[in-house]
Amino acid sequence: MAILLIALRLLATLGILGATTWAAGLLIFRLPGTTGTLAAVGFGVAGLAGAVGLWSGAARLPLSFAVLFLGLLGWWASLTPSHQRDWIPELARLPQIERQGDSLAIRNLRHFVWRTEADYDVAWQDRSIALDQVDGVDLFLSYWSGEAIAHLLISFTFRDDVPLTFSIEVRREKGEEWSSLAGFFRSYEMAYVAADERDVVGLRTHARKEDVRLFRLAATPQQARDLLLAYAADINRLAQTPRWYNTLGTNCTTVVYRLVEQVAPNWRFSLPLDPRVLLSGYLPGYLQRIGAIRQDMPLAQLVQKGRISERARQLAITDPGFSAHIREGVPTARP
Repeated sequence: MAILLIALRLLATLGILGATTWAAGLLIFRLPGTTGTLAAVGFGVAGLAGAVGLWSGAARLPLSFAVLFLGLLGWWASLTPSHQRDWIPELARLPQIERQGDSLAIRNLRHFVWRTEADYDVAWQDRSIALDQVDGVDLFLSYWSGEAIAHLLISFTFRDDVPLTFSIEVRREKGEEWSSLAGFFRSYEMAYVAADERDVVGLRTHARKEDVRLFRLAATPQQARDLLLAYAADINRLAQTPRWYNTLGTNCTTVVYRLVEQVAPNWRFSLPLDPRVLLSGYLPGYLQRIGAIRQDMPLAQLVQKGRISERARQLAITDPGFSAHIREGVPTARP
């Protein structure tokens, strides 16, 4: 009995310390400046007192902490996302897609011309695409710091038109900086960007000088159309109802997996507890294992042939043949 009691106290202590850590992060990232820091320190003291109370027999201390934590949870739950903020120009508009028979009408397609991240031409377009022209899906991974984390872009290809690319992004306000830690605490809204590759890929190859890699997915035209329609539905849901971005649970990788899971269980795209789903830089290894990219070539060879940044930077970002040229030498979806 004594051992069981000690084990329960240990679990409760870990629970209090975990709750304190999360609460401190919430206060630091959601309250301004010194106010957030002082509130986090105060909450840390309350958490420490609660943990001490578990072992000293002062039940009022952990109970007081529990009441305080529940109050904080209530405040956190009351935080609501919004579309009405002073957004940075490249995320000022959200795309919307209307189905018109066998075609899709896309509004707010971003068509910026990037010279640097701070120097660009602003342009938004409308575009109509025919569903029977969709013939495949490609995946871009853009690496900016090491091999573990990359930004994921999904690009739909067409028989007689330039690709259409979607990016899931943190929708930042003017003057707001991105922090992956802040992304755990309802600090940012989520945004979709719809664009052609000269914009959304060119931003990363030309302006940011990132290491961008292209992988051709083994999807049939019907599977590609199904996924495109799933994207369209979620894009419209987001345009109607704002959504928080979350570094772990609602990001550029996990949202795509949920969309794929909705439309095509037979794709073999499942959601196992595989760390490569979250550490998106290692996603190609996972995709090869499930048959989503070529399995008849070594992964290292696929990765090397898929590196398109140097080839892209030899092109003008406005080159109408940009998408065709960056695919030269990249292995096709099937042997």
